[in-house]
Amino acid sequence: MVWFLKKHTYSIGVDVGEDNLKIAQLRDNGAGISLIGGGCENRPISVKAGSIEWQRWAIEAIRQVMAGGKFRGKDVIAAMPANEVFIEHVRMPKTDGAELDDAIFSKIKQKLPFEPIRENAMLKYIQTEDNNAMVMATERKIIDRHLAIYEKAGLRIKSIGVWPVALTNTYTKFFGRRKADIEAIVMLVCIESNCTNVVICRHKNLLFARSISIGAKQLNGQMHPKGDEDSSDSATARRASAETSAEKTLTRLVFELTACKQHFISIYPGAQIERLVFLSGQPVYEDVCTAIAKQLEMPAQVGDCFAAVEVIEPWRLGVDRRSSGPAEASIQKKEQINWTTAFGLSLP
Repeated sequence: MVWFLKKHTYSIGVDVGEDNLKIAQLRDNGAGISLIGGGCENRPISVKAGSIEWQRWAIEAIRQVMAGGKFRGKDVIAAMPANEVFIEHVRMPKTDGAELDDAIFSKIKQKLPFEPIRENAMLKYIQTEDNNAMVMATERKIIDRHLAIYEKAGLRIKSIGVWPVALTNTYTKFFGRRKADIEAIVMLVCIESNCTNVVICRHKNLLFARSISIGAKQLNGQMHPKGDEDSSDSATARRASAETSAEKTLTRLVFELTACKQHFISIYPGAQIERLVFLSGQPVYEDVCTAIAKQLEMPAQVGDCFAAVEVIEPWRLGVDRRSSGPAEASIQKKEQINWTTAFGLSLP
């Protein structure tokens, strides 16, 4: 008898970035998690990210995805793009109450990438371990811009989320369910189109987060389509040049990930990261993940969120894994899409 199994539809997760937007809605069907609605739209090349035209595109793209999907309700949890969220790690001030926010702001204001006026900043902090805190700040006008986009697209904002929490949600719900995972410290690596987002956590407890401005587009040569059959000299030269450039980019990414580890250890002396988890929402490129894990000298696993949920008729949801056109064009489009944040925003 399964009458007692509870079913619950979660909020819609909206991940609006510079290059694309991804919308996903998950549901607990009583026996597991299933994807009931999803869709993605890529920003047109002619539209500059962050511009008025970009805002208009985002509004229309959201409307199209919502109209074409099987979403239930209009309550959404949305996340700011990683490049618009400033993150800093500080020691918790020895104060409390109304003065605590001001004390934390004073610790980060000289590092803010925008005018350091308290009224100009939206501030959120998460107290971590060893009397530390992870502080996230965004310009108030950017928050207002995103709220206007969702309102004009006809959505009801339940809350504005942050990508580090979304990544941690995806990990704990899908890949950190063993008893041994509760105390294990892991480094989550999520390669997006133009950035790589990094989180270090102890299960649900966020400890460290940083966004690195190296992503799938920069690693494109390393992850070139295997279906390219052009064997001309010019094509061979192009592939060789792209691979050389990608190898250098991969080396830079490993350097930045190493810097994250070192910064983390300086904040939490004695703490040890047990493994890497590459979070993805589309097939990942094993050669890149293997190279990163090898150079960091860390055990690693791939956390494929699509393998963790039931997806019925994915081509109707706009998240089909299969190629549907020329190999190069299809793979190039898919390698720049990672659904982890959208899934994590939908999860409770």
